Amino acid sequence: MQTRTFALSLLAAASLVAAQFKVTTPSSSNWWVARSTNILEWTCRESGAPAQFTVLIGNSDPTILVQPLAIIAQQNNFDCSIIITQDQANQAAGQGYQVYLANPLNNTDVYAVSEPFEIKPLGSLYPSQQAAAASSAAAAASASAATTSGTSSSSNGSGALSVRPGVIGGMAAGVVGLVGGMVATML
Repeated sequence: MQTRTFALSLLAAASLVAAQFKVTTPSSSNWWVARSTNILEWTCRESGAPAQFTVLIGNSDPTILVQPLAIIAQQNNFDCSIIITQDQANQAAGQGYQVYLANPLNNTDVYAVSEPFEIKPLGSLYPSQQAAAASSAAAAASASAATTSGTSSSSNGSGALSVRPGVIGGMAAGVVGLVGGMVATML
């Protein structure tokens, strides 16, 4: 009951300044990874933004985190973002986490609250890494398809590998270019 009252008072206070000062990362689409380095970003150039604040992490599930926990005692607003180390926030993987930016002298005076976000298990990819991995996989699949369609060898039925004439010419041209390049660098 006390935890719920505390959380409601945090949300009510945060709604007063939410239009001006916001936590942009983490969010529902930009999660954190447990026991890893994570990024906290906020809108620092808004009018009415505090000069300094305390950073807290909380969870709506009291079995995960009973009440918000301070992870940075005093943070300057002008930084606009900060790297949160695993020593600062070593929370278990789970959903329903939120970051609170609050008054350093009174943590119930909340300036901004993040969207609920997930902390994924150690070893999970960050959103930017997932996008890069997906595009790399697509590029690799495309390159593999191009290489497969350009294969120049085949089996002649006897188990021996036969090479098409065009490949011999290409290999010869490559060797001549390599040798020519080496001679040019020696002169």
